[in-house]
Amino acid sequence: MAHAMALRMDFNATKLRRLAQRSKEAAQARPLRALAPNYDGGPRSQAARLGNVTLQNVRDWIVRFNGEGPDSLRDRKASSPTPRLTDEHRQALVAQIDHGLFSRSFLGFST
Repeated sequence: MAHAMALRMDFNATKLRRLAQRSKEAAQARPLRALAPNYDGGPRSQAARLGNVTLQNVRDWIVRFNGEGPDSLRDRKASSPTPRLTDEHRQALVAQIDHGLFSRSFLGFST
């Protein structure tokens, strides 16, 4: 059976609860509150119940917390996908449309 990962030792349950109380982001406060009992020897299943998440989410929180600290538990905005066309490509396409090489309706543009 695999051993559970230990939480970093520069924090304790009291510090996590204080950080959770001071946090202005619910998405950060919830995992901090959920992980706090683990410092007191509580099981991961208790953290999952407190955080209303799965054990996999608790594991992910622990990995992020151990690696980057409490700030890693803040909401992270997903980056948008890289556009397929560069500005140069778009300008070339507009120029071709303007010269009548493509009809606007063919390309899905409304007139």
